[in-house]
Amino acid sequence: MEKFFATCPRGLEPLLSDDLAAAGATDLETVHGGVHFTADWRACYAVNLHSRIATRVLWRVAHGRYAREDDIYRLALDAPWPKWFGAARTLRVDVVAVKSPLKSLEFITLRIKDAVCDRFRADTGARPNVDTREPDVRVHGFLTADACTLYLDTSGAPLYQRGLRQKTVEAPLKENLAAGILRLSGWQPGTPLLDPMCGSGTFLTEAAQMALNIAPGSGGRAFGFQRLRNFRLETWKELLDAAQEAEKTAQPMQIYGSDISPVAVRAALANLDRAGLLPAVELSSGDLLEIDAPAPAGVLIANLPYGERLSDQEELAAFYPQLGAALKRKFAGWTCHLLTADLRLPKLMRLTPGRKTPLFNGAIECRLFEFAMVAGSNRNADRPR
Repeated sequence: MEKFFATCPRGLEPLLSDDLAAAGATDLETVHGGVHFTADWRACYAVNLHSRIATRVLWRVAHGRYAREDDIYRLALDAPWPKWFGAARTLRVDVVAVKSPLKSLEFITLRIKDAVCDRFRADTGARPNVDTREPDVRVHGFLTADACTLYLDTSGAPLYQRGLRQKTVEAPLKENLAAGILRLSGWQPGTPLLDPMCGSGTFLTEAAQMALNIAPGSGGRAFGFQRLRNFRLETWKELLDAAQEAEKTAQPMQIYGSDISPVAVRAALANLDRAGLLPAVELSSGDLLEIDAPAPAGVLIANLPYGERLSDQEELAAFYPQLGAALKRKFAGWTCHLLTADLRLPKLMRLTPGRKTPLFNGAIECRLFEFAMVAGSNRNADRPR
């Protein structure tokens, strides 16, 4: 058994724990931004293949106390890197610190890289080259106030990069945050789902994959663990074959998307088509304030504009009351889940949220507000503030 750390968008740690447990992980310890766990390599592969929430799965390879930069160099030098990957592999080192007294993360990054290369030279007479853009192997260092942990990345490119997105629009949601929001909403395949501000179709793609039982890592992307010496091809092939055999054929799934921008709708169409998911989703152009609900009841999910400029804030302050009125008028019987960084939203919409879940979209602190649009009087919605 090995020790790992899986990262995820902040706010989704409980969902990540569920994914890890489903893959067979044990000793789960949740912290901000991720979960520590114990697992065998089969479970590590399974998390990379099946988790919609994880960003990376990191294998812990060294841990020790430090007081100065040289202590970290020695910790990295003592690790048997040539046992884990070959000198022909390209390398990247990343370092994150929380309350570390050391001044320069760039210097720490350089010292870890030097230690890895020095260990290779000592053991093999050769050293890996650095490639910061598309490395074969990623080493991660994590510093607390007095301890350093070194990890090898089993994921490679971030897991939210499913290898499906072809066209993008401004500020798309990362796929794992979109998948987390879908799960937080309680949506289940077979229930009508609408994203009326679909952009390039991230919510739609994740929902269609969930409905068709398509593992997010089964689309042909490469993983970091495939480049390690201990990679077990038979184990990986067994997991991948089982995942692909469990997939359902794309068919209409009551998943709907629309956007006021024809450019966004075309981008969503291209992405869904590339992923083979177009038969599962119905797309249209339309203004959220004017479109009709596609079914008597269902789940509406939207990533609203954040209004980072003052002029945007003023426009949103005028938009929110119109949005609240449109949802009351057109979507009675639906449950609406709106992601925003603007905490004025419920008050200006004149709606009372049933739940508000803190989430982070990158570094931006957001809330996922849930509004149950009650058919009839909706007295809470009309109550003066």
